[in-house]
Amino acid sequence: MSQSLATRYPLVLVPGMLGFVRLGLFPYWYGIVPALRAGGAQVFAVQVAPLDSSEVRGEQLLAQVERIRRETGADKVNLIGHSQGSLTARYAAAKCPQWIASVTSVAGPNHGSELADYFHTHYPRGSLKGRMVSALFHLVAAVMSLLETGYRGPRFKADLHASHQSLTSAGVAVFNREYPQGLPPTWGGQGAAEVNGVRYYSWSGTLQPGKTDRGRNLLDGTNRSCRLFARSFVREKGQCDGMVGRYSSHLGTVIGDDYALDHFDIVNQSLGLVGKGAEPIRLFVEHAQRLKAAGV
Repeated sequence: MSQSLATRYPLVLVPGMLGFVRLGLFPYWYGIVPALRAGGAQVFAVQVAPLDSSEVRGEQLLAQVERIRRETGADKVNLIGHSQGSLTARYAAAKCPQWIASVTSVAGPNHGSELADYFHTHYPRGSLKGRMVSALFHLVAAVMSLLETGYRGPRFKADLHASHQSLTSAGVAVFNREYPQGLPPTWGGQGAAEVNGVRYYSWSGTLQPGKTDRGRNLLDGTNRSCRLFARSFVREKGQCDGMVGRYSSHLGTVIGDDYALDHFDIVNQSLGLVGKGAEPIRLFVEHAQRLKAAGV
């Protein structure tokens, strides 16, 4: 077996809001885990609460990290988080930097999501519309829990309000004051490459006519959702992946922020139905090579 992707420390993949390990035969990280393992990497796709605050999810992640360290004998792990998973990973690294070699944010709302702000304004908690949306999300989470086949641990409670607040610009601003590691000092810039011995990286995509609305994305309903959600953006209008803004995603060393990938394409969902010319798996493979070269 090739060892080209055999990083010093295991790779731990952390899902975003409403995330999972595998629903039936459909993995969250479609094609990514096998590609990394084929190159010799130790990879663990973990589960945390699909709906809860980044802090609660972060504590759950630390428990998983402790288990992986115990099972593998590794001193540290490399965390790669998608969407809210990036905030979850940042929390874990801030609390236990001695356990974490690197944090990589993939389409992470590191300065909040304008989509979350839109829902906060137009579907306020306690309103009829807000209660309907809450009921829908909790129903989806319950169904997904029943369909989950990749995780066999204890059930997580669902807290949509905590999850939503963790993704708004105001909520993330509070989070960032407590856990600022890797954040850019100026909007749209890059953050420190290393803090407290932990390396920080990020990449993200943007919706691009002629690319993200072509190819197999023509058959992917999540891409249509991202295009609809993108209408809620004001500050980063035309510069988002449908859920997270291009510059809001910046953390540490910015590998790229304008890949032709929507918020789901960037982790090769759904079932690899991505836009024209998109190669999300390649980004993960190249990043494993990057981490290996960095000695982590």
